[in-house]
Parts: sequence; C-alpha cells; structure tokens
Amino acid sequence: MIKLLTIAIPTYNRAELLDKQLNWLSQAIRGFELDCEILVSDNCSTDNTPLVINKWQGIFTDITFRVNRNAKNLGVMKNILYCLNSGNSKYVWTIGDDDPIQEIALAYVISKIKKHEDLSLLFLNFSGRNKITGEPVHPPTITDNRWFDIDNEDATGDGKVIFEHCFAKSVGAVIFLSATIYRTELVKSAMTMWPNAAHNWISLAYIAAYCAAQGKVIVTKDIYLECIVGVSNWQKEPQSALLMQYKHIPEVILKFEEIGYSYQFCRKMLLQNFKEVNLKVLLGAIRRWPISAIKTAVPFLALASIAAFEVIPMREIQIAESGEFSTQEIRQHE
Repeated sequence: MIKLLTIAIPTYNRAELLDKQLNWLSQAIRGFELDCEILVSDNCSTDNTPLVINKWQGIFTDITFRVNRNAKNLGVMKNILYCLNSGNSKYVWTIGDDDPIQEIALAYVISKIKKHEDLSLLFLNFSGRNKITGEPVHPPTITDNRWFDIDNEDATGDGKVIFEHCFAKSVGAVIFLSATIYRTELVKSAMTMWPNAAHNWISLAYIAAYCAAQGKVIVTKDIYLECIVGVSNWQKEPQSALLMQYKHIPEVILKFEEIGYSYQFCRKMLLQNFKEVNLKVLLGAIRRWPISAIKTAVPFLALASIAAFEVIPMREIQIAESGEFSTQEIRQHE
C-alpha cells in the first residue's frame, strides 16, 4: 500500500543539525508511522553524518527509513531534486536539516492531505529571522512576519492565481524548501518536462507553479516554521547573486509560460524582477568578471526591455479584441 507522505532530508556535513532534526521528527511523527516514510540523502558528507544516520535507523524501527549516499557531492540542487523525485508516497515534503519546525506541523500536514484528495500543493506559512542580528525579517511587500499574506485553508480558488500572488509577493517564499509539500506525481512530471532544472537555483518555484496549475492549493494562515535569512550562497557572493537575479529568475519565469501561465503575468514578473535587481551587484561583477557578467546580464536586459514595450499594449489589444471591456475598463484592470 502506497504511503501518504515522504519526509525527505537532504544533508551535507551537518551531522549535529541532522541529529537535531531527526530528533524533532521522532517526536512529531508519533501516531503517523503508517502514513509516512523517511528518506535521508547524504551528499557524500565527510563528517559524522553516516554515524548519525545509522543511529536513527536503529531508532526508527517501526517506520520505513530509506538512506541514500551520493558517491560524490552533487551540489545542493541535485541532492534536493533527488529527494523530491525519489518519494514513494502520494506527497513529498523535503525539509532542510537546519530549519526549526513546530512539532504540530506534521500533524497539520497529514490532516490536510487526507482531507483534500485533489490537493496538489501546500504552503506552510513561516516567519523569517536574520541569522546575524536575530531580528525578524519579512518581504518589503508584506507588513507582518508571515511570509505568505493569504490564507486559503479550505483548498478553494484557482491554484494558478494563488501561486501567482505568492510568487509576485516573494520569490523567496515559494522556493523555501521546508515550507512546501508537493504532490509527488506532479513533481516527477514537472522534472520530466525540465530535465535541466538542477542547474537553476530557483527551479523549486517552477515545480511549485506546475503543481499549482494542476489542482488545489492551500496556504496556511498560521506559522509552522522559521526561515533563517542571510545564509544562502547567492545572498553572500556577488557572482551567485548575479546569476540568480539576471539568469535563474528570468529563466524560471519563461518556464511558467510553457506550463500554462499567462503571457501577461510572465511579462509583468520579468519587469518586476528588473525593478528589484541590485545594480551594484552588476557593476561589481563587471569589474571583477567583465566577460561572464556581460554575457549573463545582456540577455536579461534585452528581455526586460522587450517586456516593457509589450506588457501593457498586448493586454489592451487582447481585451479590446475580445470585447470584454471598454477602454476605460481596460485602464482599471491594469
């Protein structure tokens, strides 16, 4: 009989944190042993991670506990996508080994995926905290410390519309691994359609968008975990930030259109990304790596320029041709 939920943990050289996360899981999973399986994917750690895994294999004796150890370090995205693609259950929840998660979160997840059989995507709301200062962090477009500013816990509404709102508010929110539960068959289908997803650091946004387009979506009102902000490589390294802003985000936005999101939405997101890019990152990269920086930035700048000329006129033409609204109404809907 197929399990309901795969709980997967990708890890690398974080033996102490992995031990702590598995301890959390050992408490949270009580009563749900028959519904779940556990998968730990070790990205060829050189510390005591194998010993920690062996320890917990001996403790989780009443639940399916699978272990993968890569022959070499494949990089973070390939290890994450391995976890997502290796679930043997109806849903897959891949969590970071260092993300603080409330014990009640698992019970909530189980209750929702049992209740809504056509659920394709579940976002757990979370708070943010700066690792260095300890201060709360939230997106500039959201006024409190809930990173999702909607709650749709009855699984009604258009999944694509809900995802579009979440993505427009915060790209970071929809790619926070531990906050997202996907329908496994949809994840596998999405990855088949984009076999090179592992080379894009925000490909999780594409997977979430694909799932949202196929069924019902829940975004929780309550906060179930915490995101530690300011520790990602792309936030600390100029070259990584350049790739994220000028290549990976635009690439994913174009993928949205391929899976059924509107031309208009995708062009608006390209423009929004252009407005949010940090020009200091570009200038600094040009000084340090002029050729690679220019090759990365120029295609995006050209794409953003085209989008700026197309997005409003195209929408007006489409609405006018359909006869849906008057010119005045067109302006109101933009």
